[in-house]
Amino acid sequence: MERADRCLMATSPTYLDHNASAPLLPEARDAIVATLALTGNPSSVHGHGRALRAVIDKARTSVAKLAGATREQVVFTGSATEAITQAIVGGAKALGVGGIVVSAGDHTAALKAAEATGLPVTTVGLDRDGQIEVDEIAAAMQRADILGHRLLVAVHLVNNETGVIQPVDRIEVLVGASPHYLFVDAVQAFGKLDLEFQSRAPDMMAVSAHKIGGPAGIGALLVKGHADEVRLIPGGGQETGRRGGTEAAALIAGFGTAAEIFPERLHAAGVDALIGMAETGLRRMAPDMVIFGEHAPRIGNVGNFAVPGLKNAVAMMGLDLKGISISSGSACSSGKVGPSHVLKAMGVPAELGDCALRLSVGWNSTEADIAAFLDGFGEVLQRHRERRNNRAA
Repeated sequence: MERADRCLMATSPTYLDHNASAPLLPEARDAIVATLALTGNPSSVHGHGRALRAVIDKARTSVAKLAGATREQVVFTGSATEAITQAIVGGAKALGVGGIVVSAGDHTAALKAAEATGLPVTTVGLDRDGQIEVDEIAAAMQRADILGHRLLVAVHLVNNETGVIQPVDRIEVLVGASPHYLFVDAVQAFGKLDLEFQSRAPDMMAVSAHKIGGPAGIGALLVKGHADEVRLIPGGGQETGRRGGTEAAALIAGFGTAAEIFPERLHAAGVDALIGMAETGLRRMAPDMVIFGEHAPRIGNVGNFAVPGLKNAVAMMGLDLKGISISSGSACSSGKVGPSHVLKAMGVPAELGDCALRLSVGWNSTEADIAAFLDGFGEVLQRHRERRNNRAA
């Protein structure tokens, strides 16, 4: 590669933080703009209102199809966080449960929602590969059975930081045959794994638009009929009474379009190969690199790694100066950089957790992006080693 080309690669913006938010698909943007040109309220019965209602109905069908749900099971919300909170806080009230079970690796939105119920919360651990300890859920259910309590078990399908796929099939076997309820945060799995909501055991499931190339500010809660009374915002009769407030038709249109297009675009990008390319290159330049969750099944678009001694804040700053965006984990932690609650739950020492970096790719990622990242990270690592050797001397 010519030197000029290498310099251009190093300085061009390279976005490798798709798990935080995927770039907006052009088709989704077009759908949003077209819907913004419409006037009215989708709850109105006149022509203007019906035109907006038709947009929402079309999007609902598209989201339902991708989730393996029926149209009637899709409740649009203002975000995935709202959907998660509706499921847990609203579910705690409507379903009459006596306690909440979460995992130590759940998204902060789920952990905070569980606290907000005011009910006893049982937090089950993760093993060293980052998978939920299913036996601990079984033990919590047995204790609740003795007390005559129903539980709401809230777990995630794919960890947003490590990409580890959770043993939700085993959890479904446990909870599905019991009087307890199951909610699944499927935000990072939506569009990447087959959810098949209608035919599987979860009572509720949360998904999001901006993880699949749709706009931020719109999510959905999938709800089985027996959980239709699970509500957070009562309001008017929107979403068949399950979520009040005038629907954001333009954002919903973008969500629906993304649901139609994203899986094919993601497959075409070959994200598994890109992450493999990145991890192979990192291992070559840093044989002591640790990949978190390496021995568990992982979603193909994300890798979470650490080079011992290289602090993530230093690495991220160096890469950002080169126009390369990666993260240290969840983007929903007030911008802080440091060890995550997920890695802590996996037993990762704090000093290694301080070095953790998450690289996530998506529908518009390319080999050139990975090459730019490896180029930039190699320079950051070299400077780190030089400083370390100077201190030692």
